[in-house]
Amino acid sequence: MLLEPRLVKLSTRTGVEVRRTLPNAKLRRIGAWVFVDHFGPTEQTDGMVVAAHPHTGLQTMTWLFAGKVEHRDSVGSVQVIEPGQVNLMTAGRGISHSELSQRGPISMHAAQLWIALPENARKITPSFQHIDVLPQLRFADARHATGSLLVGKLMGQRSPAVVHTPLVAAELNLPTGSVLTLPVDASFEHGILVVGGEALVNGERVGVTNLEFVAAGQGELRLESIGPEPLQLLLIGGEPFNEPIVMWWNFIARTHEEIVAMREAWNSYELADANGRFGALSDGSGATLFSTFADEVGGWIPAPELPNVVLRARL
Repeated sequence: MLLEPRLVKLSTRTGVEVRRTLPNAKLRRIGAWVFVDHFGPTEQTDGMVVAAHPHTGLQTMTWLFAGKVEHRDSVGSVQVIEPGQVNLMTAGRGISHSELSQRGPISMHAAQLWIALPENARKITPSFQHIDVLPQLRFADARHATGSLLVGKLMGQRSPAVVHTPLVAAELNLPTGSVLTLPVDASFEHGILVVGGEALVNGERVGVTNLEFVAAGQGELRLESIGPEPLQLLLIGGEPFNEPIVMWWNFIARTHEEIVAMREAWNSYELADANGRFGALSDGSGATLFSTFADEVGGWIPAPELPNVVLRARL
């Protein structure tokens, strides 16, 4: 099944639009992956300018193909991420963070994804993990193809990323004209996002920024680079995630009432209060930043008005 993206504004403080393939009218999740954004490449070095905002009940994963981004959060993390590295933030019961592109790189190109936390982990203590060395994948039938394993297990390798449901994520790069037969876990459903070039995925043509969904039950994927440019893919997958969830704005919950409470807690947040549900941003020295806006981005993003309907949990 081919999923085409819709355009979404990254924030009110940048002109960059992202292409969102999940959630989609055809499909809401792949395993516990519930949100996939792809943006760039763009020559705007300030392409990511996102002020402090909250999350609950999920993990966020940032993966750069080009560029450099500073992450700050309310558990004290201050981390610059570059291509080849993973930032994995676990919101649990509640976290806040900001993101800011760094000067230097002439291009910004990235994917950001959300992972729904299962019931037994969705209220855990928030945390942050930065991984700067990832397992590298090599392929006998496509000797010049390369890959990095971001999450989970693949081809005998295991990522150090800490997740709470069975998942996989990898970047794959194939030269023009090459073919790769990739062994995968047949119990997983998979998505293949093309971020550069053009592909055939199990015989289906997939253009840049589109995502091909492959249902569980297949033990291998045939990936072919058919465009004039080298093929760059982001593979995601996981065991089907069968817990109903309510996903609204930056929150994942189980009921409408939980969403209401999360929204109210964020919008009534005392900016200088580091002891609230969402904490306060840090400069890495223990000082909090909401009251001084010293994280360069400045300000914070209030939650929008709720729709005039009761939000229902959905699979």
